[in-house]
Amino acid sequence: MSILYQLNDDDCYFPPADRANSDGLVAFGGDLSPQRLIVAYANGIFPWYSEDEPLLWWSLDPRLIIRPGEMKVSKSLRHTLKKGKFEVKIDTNFREVMLHCAKTPRPDQDGTWIQDEMVDAYSHLHELGFAHSFETYLDGKLVGGLYGISLGQVFFGESMFHTVTDASKVAFWHLHRFLVENNFKLIDCQQETNHLMSLGAYAIPRSQFINELQSLVYEPTLVGNWGSGQWEEMILNIHQPEKVHFRSYEVDN
Repeated sequence: MSILYQLNDDDCYFPPADRANSDGLVAFGGDLSPQRLIVAYANGIFPWYSEDEPLLWWSLDPRLIIRPGEMKVSKSLRHTLKKGKFEVKIDTNFREVMLHCAKTPRPDQDGTWIQDEMVDAYSHLHELGFAHSFETYLDGKLVGGLYGISLGQVFFGESMFHTVTDASKVAFWHLHRFLVENNFKLIDCQQETNHLMSLGAYAIPRSQFINELQSLVYEPTLVGNWGSGQWEEMILNIHQPEKVHFRSYEVDN
């Protein structure tokens, strides 16, 4: 048996991430408002659910990360970058990147967790300057990209796609370079995949991940359009009260 928490409708707070069950499930309920999403990510929690499920919130243990400056670039990727095969843009086609990610088949996965509500919610975060996309184009056509959320000195990667070989890796290389140039300290990759691990990602305990977040997310956040350079530094007030009461349920794992 484990405890599952129900989020309150009248605030945006979360139980501690270490209250998650063995699968990483922390809570259910709430909404996808910008305020709640920002608080969730700042506390190492993210939404992930299917069409026939309620809104579920997760914090995985271990957590997959890449530190800016530690990306692995293979010989083939280095060759692709040198050829300049792809045109790369930032923050010009956010919603389309999400929609492509939603349609991309995943191994051992039926359907997608990127529901219409999530596309709308993250697109709103993009309009507010907290969510960003890196996009690769070939002959003017979108063929790869990724999107995620930026808080403080952390980029929380959400998903990536490609329809042409190396297109998503090129997008990730440009993201990585941008983060290095702007003094980011951590890239959250959430869960282990061979694709990400080939780029240099590795797992750390959730406790270490949460401990690092507690300082990094309170550094100034680059809010705005990263592609145009029209951003400002903003310090976010995302502290949670020490004690918040939630309805809880005993459930079978």
